[in-house]
Amino acid sequence: MSVLAIDRHHPGEPVLSEREEMDIVAAYGEVGTFRGAAEMCGTCHKTVRRVLERHAAGVARPELPARRRNYEDVREVVVKRVASTRGRITAKRLLPEARAAGYTGSARNFRRLVSECKREWRRQQHGRRPAVWAPGETLIIDWGTEAGLHVFCAVSAWSRFRFVRFAAEEGQATTLRLLAECLETLGGVPKVVLSDRMGCLKGGVVAGVVVPAPAYVRFATHYGFRPDFCEAADPESKGMVERLVGYAKSDLVVPQGLVAADLVSANRAAAAWCDEVNRVVHSEIAAVPADRLEVERPLLRLLPGLRPQIGQVVVRKVDKLSCVRFGSGRYSVPNRLIGRQVRLLAGDGRLKILDGDEIVADHPLVAPGEASVVDDHYGGPRAARRPVRPQTAAERAFCALGPVAEAFIKGAAAAGVTKLSGELAEIVALESAHGREVLLAALGRAVTFRRWRAADVRSILAAGAGAPQLTAAGEALVYPFPAVPTRSLDDYRAGELG
Repeated sequence: MSVLAIDRHHPGEPVLSEREEMDIVAAYGEVGTFRGAAEMCGTCHKTVRRVLERHAAGVARPELPARRRNYEDVREVVVKRVASTRGRITAKRLLPEARAAGYTGSARNFRRLVSECKREWRRQQHGRRPAVWAPGETLIIDWGTEAGLHVFCAVSAWSRFRFVRFAAEEGQATTLRLLAECLETLGGVPKVVLSDRMGCLKGGVVAGVVVPAPAYVRFATHYGFRPDFCEAADPESKGMVERLVGYAKSDLVVPQGLVAADLVSANRAAAAWCDEVNRVVHSEIAAVPADRLEVERPLLRLLPGLRPQIGQVVVRKVDKLSCVRFGSGRYSVPNRLIGRQVRLLAGDGRLKILDGDEIVADHPLVAPGEASVVDDHYGGPRAARRPVRPQTAAERAFCALGPVAEAFIKGAAAAGVTKLSGELAEIVALESAHGREVLLAALGRAVTFRRWRAADVRSILAAGAGAPQLTAAGEALVYPFPAVPTRSLDDYRAGELG
C-alpha cells in the first residue's frame, strides 16, 4: 500500500484524494485501529478518524476552494489578444504586455495561462458546419504571394478542379483576365464566384455588406454569374482555395524555382502542373477532378459568344512605318492598316492590337526605345540591303554570271579595290576561253581567298584542277601504337654504365 502525504499547511482541511481516502478505509478494515491505519497510510490517527466517520455517515467529501492564480488579473488581457490574433500570438510576445498590466509571476506560469486561453478559443471556434456543394454552383478564387510571384488560384467547389496562374501584380484587370481564362478552362460559368474582400474587386462596404466594383459587376453580368464575398477575417469560409494556394507554393513555386522575371515560363509550368494534379485522385472526394469536371460541365452556364474587354484600352494611329507606339516602344501591325486607328490592350507581359474585334497583332512588351517587328506584317522577311544595280554594259555582263558575281563585287568594294570597273570586262572575256562553269568556279575560289584582281582569276584558271580544295575538318586520326618495354632513369646513371 502506498505511503500518503498530508498537507500540514492547512490543518483541519481535507487534502486527500478519493483514492487516498479509500486506502485509509481499507487499512482500517485490515488492522482495526486508528493509529495502525495511520501508520500504514503515513498520516495521523485524527485524519483516519474523520475519514471513517464521514464514510460511515455517507457524507460527500468537501472540496477545497480553488486557489487564486497569480495570473488571474491579466486573464482578460490575454483572452482579448488571443481572440484578436485568432490564436496565433505566442506567450513570449504577449508577456511584456502582461508585465505592463501588472503580472509579476513566472514566464512558465504565464505560458500555462496562454495555452489555456488558446484551448478555450479553439473550442469556441470549431462549431462550424461543413459546406455542402452542388455541381455547377460555386467557384472559389484567391491570391497568394511567393518569391515575388503573385499566385492566382481558383478551385471548383464540387469537382475540386484546380486552376493556378502567375502574374506580376494583383490589379483588377489582371484578376478579371485570369478569371476569364479560368472560365475558359472550365468550359462554362458557375452560378457563384466566391472570393475574399480583395481590394481590386471591392467597391466599398456598407453595414458589413460588400459592394462589388463597377467593372466587376459588368464582368459578372457579361458572364452571367453572381459575385459573392466572404465575411471579414474569416479565411475558413474559403479554406478550400487557401489550401490550394499553399499547395501551389510548396509543390510548384519552390521545387521548380520559378521567378517573377519569367512569367511566360512560370505560367507554362503552372498549366502543366494543373494538368497533372487534376488527373490524380483527390483524397477528399476519392475521385479524379478532371473526370468530375466532365460530369459537372453540362450543368455550367454557357460561355458568352463575345469575350469582354478587360483593362484600359489605348487608341493609337498606325504610322507610315506600319507601327504603333506604346510605352516608348514600337510594335508592328499589318501594313494594310497604315493610317487607321487601332486599339491596344496590354496585360501579362504582352500587347494585343485590335482592329475592331479582331486581334491583328500580339507582341511581347519591349523596353522603351526598342521595337517588336513581325515579318509577316510586311509581306515577308526584309529584302537584302543595297542590292547590286549594274549601270554599264560591262557591269551588266558581269552580273549576268549570277550570285557569285555579286559576291565578288561586294567583296572587292569592301576591300577597297578602286579599279574594279576596269577589271570586270577582262574577267568576262575569260568565259569564252575557259567556259562558264569553270569561270564561275574560279570566281567562287577568288571570293573564298579574297583575291579581287583579274590577274588573280587568271592564275586560278591556270592552276586548273591541280589547285588544292578546301574541305571541312575531319575526325582526329587515332593510331594504336604497339607497347614497347621501358627502362627507369636509374639505369642511366654514370656509375652503372660500362
